[in-house]
Amino acid sequence: MTLQIFVPSDTTACSLGADTIAAAIELAAVQSGADIELIRNGSRGLFWLEPMVEVETPAGRVAYGPVEISDVDGLLKSGLLDGNLDHPLCQGLTEEIPFLKNQQRLTFARLGLGDPLSIEHYLAHAGFRGLQHALSLSPADRVQQVTDSGLRGRGGAAFPTGIKWKTVLDAEDDQKYIVCNADEGDSGTFADRLVMECDPYILIEGMVIAGLAVGANQGYIYLRSEYPLAQRIMNEAIARARAAGYLGGNICGSGRQFELEVRLGAGAYICGEETALLESLEGKRGMVRAKPPLPALKGLFAKPTVVNNVLSLAALPFIFDQGAQAYADVGMGRSRGTLPFQLAGNVRQGGLVELAFGVSLRELMDDFGGGTFTGRPLKAVQVGGPLGAYLPESQWDTPLDYEAFAAIGAVLGHGGVVMFDDTVDMGEQARFSMEFCVVESCGKCTPCRIGSTRGVEVIDKIRSGQQPEANLALLDELCTTMIDGSLCAMGGMTPFPVQSVMKYFADDLRPLADRER
Repeated sequence: MTLQIFVPSDTTACSLGADTIAAAIELAAVQSGADIELIRNGSRGLFWLEPMVEVETPAGRVAYGPVEISDVDGLLKSGLLDGNLDHPLCQGLTEEIPFLKNQQRLTFARLGLGDPLSIEHYLAHAGFRGLQHALSLSPADRVQQVTDSGLRGRGGAAFPTGIKWKTVLDAEDDQKYIVCNADEGDSGTFADRLVMECDPYILIEGMVIAGLAVGANQGYIYLRSEYPLAQRIMNEAIARARAAGYLGGNICGSGRQFELEVRLGAGAYICGEETALLESLEGKRGMVRAKPPLPALKGLFAKPTVVNNVLSLAALPFIFDQGAQAYADVGMGRSRGTLPFQLAGNVRQGGLVELAFGVSLRELMDDFGGGTFTGRPLKAVQVGGPLGAYLPESQWDTPLDYEAFAAIGAVLGHGGVVMFDDTVDMGEQARFSMEFCVVESCGKCTPCRIGSTRGVEVIDKIRSGQQPEANLALLDELCTTMIDGSLCAMGGMTPFPVQSVMKYFADDLRPLADRER
């Protein structure tokens, strides 16, 4: 029998040598006469084990990792092609690895199972079943399905998806659009990239469902320019989906139409904000629009537009296949379903962890992250990207839930979790937050454009010992002004990490000489 061997082909694995490892295994198989089928699958999201090589055995897939090119000869000699478990890199059955086994994968259930571009593989694992069900419903029923599921925007704002869709459905116009925000710019985040590189058809299926629901026949994926592999894979997947009848003028023989294109982003963090994204998509400089009017009424080219994050759209196939209630039954409070948390920074076991809302931050970092990479005590955690608050240990038992995090002045955002050990200088992190806004502000409003620049200057004065008490009061006032006066979340949330440092890590803002006394 032909032996199946899986070597990931996503950006993370390839950056760690997966291409070279795959070539070495193929060459060894040819030289030994072994009958193998090498499949370049997507990553399972266990980045701490990448490149992770899997071998199909009668008992299931066996994983080895992290594999380096220097390990290949030893793996082959010890019986890799026979599924031998007696090797230091052997992790046992892939599905039994605790990091993976203890997750609740709904959106990412197919992650890493096979060739991301194979429509046959996608269909064999429940692919396009949600679309088939959606085609049997009326537009209003499709929108109601999403509303009943409790799905909220996974890009950070957490706005109820059903409300946004209902607004676009009810808007009367000759043209409507679906825009996917794939400009994944938050620090420590990679879930959107994994969807596009490892399971691209789930995003295509979700966008077609969204188009059918609101009456849109054109979709655009606004893709982060730093994701060239995702661009190639999405373009190829779109071409194959169109050839198979899942895109174009006659979707699945229904007579319904939906077209889809990938457009590269402008390389600016602010273009992750939905109105700046729309400006950029129209070929203009990415600057924030004042609201109202809302994009749902006057969005792309002043037409009604649904702007959803990759993860929001990728959740739709499950919802329409398994039913709204199956999704709503997972989670807590008003946070329904799952969120793929992305563990990064100073973490021993980094990667993607999809869980139902409600687990605590501490459980996520300890049970899945395994603590810090350095082995030193954890000092602070930033959740929700560069605009999220730095959380001290006293807040690590907070449930991962939108409302629970809002109650402590924090945000879940896109699910990025960046960990810092006790060597971090939190005063420097506060300065970085303001400096990040200086660089990434679109410049349209004064509180953001000027406030962030002054913020860097004030923090420098505090840390150099220039009237620290007076400047701390000034920094506090400046943060309030930015929160209340900025046009969008860029300036409105930049103070969050700064304020958290002032509140929980105040000693790190003092001059170094004072801290050493």
